[in-house]
Amino acid sequence: MLCDECGKNKATVHLTEIVNEQVTKLNLCEACAKQKGSDAEQHFGIADLLSALSDVETHPPVPGGGPAPKNKCANCGLSYEDFKKIGRLGCSDCYAAFRVSLAPLLKRIHGAQQHMGKSPSPSLLKDLKLSDKFHEELVAAKEALVKAVRAEEFEEAATLRDKIKFLEKKMKENGK
Repeated sequence: MLCDECGKNKATVHLTEIVNEQVTKLNLCEACAKQKGSDAEQHFGIADLLSALSDVETHPPVPGGGPAPKNKCANCGLSYEDFKKIGRLGCSDCYAAFRVSLAPLLKRIHGAQQHMGKSPSPSLLKDLKLSDKFHEELVAAKEALVKAVRAEEFEEAATLRDKIKFLEKKMKENGK
């Protein structure tokens, strides 16, 4: 599929825009996607999104009343207010420093406070196991071919050569 923007390169990014309840789907190449992304960043940046989301969050009450403390990351010195402005944390320690404030924000953005990762589909696992099996057989066949040639067992070597070609073809078909 070619890029909807330039019509020249292969589309690798698929973007869905919803404006005024109108859905527009774009298939873009990497270069056009970067341009589209920078255009979107000019109109509505990630910092704006995070700021809007974090403004809605509820802070736990401070004992004795009064304003919430202005916490900063002990490692990089970034304050939570700075994070809200730039939309990026300064270092890995910021997650611990701003844990209380980030937890509701992460839950709203990701649906959970802890990253669970993704598991490969069963069909992909099956393909990987099949590919590993072909690879192991291919290595063994190549080693046996070298031994057969050294021993001048040319009929055996021809059979192994054919087996190697077959296994290489199967691996190529499975994408490995």
